[in-house]
Amino acid sequence: MAITDWHENDRPREKLLNFGPEHLSDAELLAIFLRVGVQGKSAVELAQDLLDHFGSLHQLLNADETEFCEAKGLGQAKFVQLQAVLEISRRHFESGLTKGDALTDPENVARLLQHHIGQQARETFGLVLLDQQHHFIAFVPLFTGTLNQASVHAREVIQTVLDHQAAAVILAHNHPSGDPTPSQADLDLTQRLKQALDMIDVRCLDHIILGDHGRWTSLAQQGHL
Repeated sequence: MAITDWHENDRPREKLLNFGPEHLSDAELLAIFLRVGVQGKSAVELAQDLLDHFGSLHQLLNADETEFCEAKGLGQAKFVQLQAVLEISRRHFESGLTKGDALTDPENVARLLQHHIGQQARETFGLVLLDQQHHFIAFVPLFTGTLNQASVHAREVIQTVLDHQAAAVILAHNHPSGDPTPSQADLDLTQRLKQALDMIDVRCLDHIILGDHGRWTSLAQQGHL
């Protein structure tokens, strides 16, 4: 049955307009993005097939161009559209931060970081740079790969802070394994960088570790800072 033959409250577009996007499933939201299905399948059915193929909406959104374009019902045009949507979302979120309140809530920091490193397949370390009032300046990724005392250089962290004239910083990295629990190496690295930043009178406010499915850990909340 075509979507046009469904009851109005069951059609994704009408459902979104009548009840809001939060009431739609992942498949329904994806169907609106796809706009049309394929022969024998509605857009919603195709969307569900794609979610099953990739494993989750998260995995679909993070697929590289080759993997994305090889899936039935997708292609380069859809890949370009999706990348544009994701970038618009990131810029919209960052615009609100630069004009809004101080960025001190770990949950808001974690949301920001999801746009930058939450989707990375490799461990990535970066800095959330803040001004004197703790307003957002920029996020700068610095290191990729296994993070330890040797791989993350304090001098590059300090140089980045000085280049942006930041007054405070939040350390951040992801755990591709999905578990945001800090390792001893994470704790040791945090203390070493905090000590280095203290020497130039820059506050290290937190270290956020991202996992999967929106999970994250704040070392400040755990009492490590």
